[in-house]
Amino acid sequence: IKAMNSCFFIGHRSVPPEIRGKLKEAIERHITEYGVTEFLVGHYGGFDSMAQSALVKAKEHHPGIQLRLLLPYHPSERIVKAPAAFDGSYYPPGMESIPRQFAIVRANQHAIKTSDYLICYDAGHVGNTRELVALARRREKEGLIHIENLAD
Repeated sequence: IKAMNSCFFIGHRSVPPEIRGKLKEAIERHITEYGVTEFLVGHYGGFDSMAQSALVKAKEHHPGIQLRLLLPYHPSERIVKAPAAFDGSYYPPGMESIPRQFAIVRANQHAIKTSDYLICYDAGHVGNTRELVALARRREKEGLIHIENLAD
């Protein structure tokens, strides 16, 4: 039985600043109640940067957690430095063959398919966040992922 201990984040490019508190509470709950030890987050939108800073803060209180930055583009092609408190980055296997315009969506799909938990901010706007959360909801019905939507 695989330990359920990985969490991914996805959300809209712009998010209301008042969800910051809910995000911090959700991260704390995932660590202390659900036993999550690995967190994976992207770096392209407002929700991602909010999640990154909340994770850096959480690591101060929970130094054992692992923080990784999701890379949609090969590290040799586009160098992106993970925040200082992060434990590195993650480039999903097989991404080299994905056309650039689909790389971010495909990397996010991979993360949803390999994570045990998803903390998201999906307000239902048309776009990639809504479609990716729909993918996660299908997986949730199969018991493969647990979702917490901060927009609810």
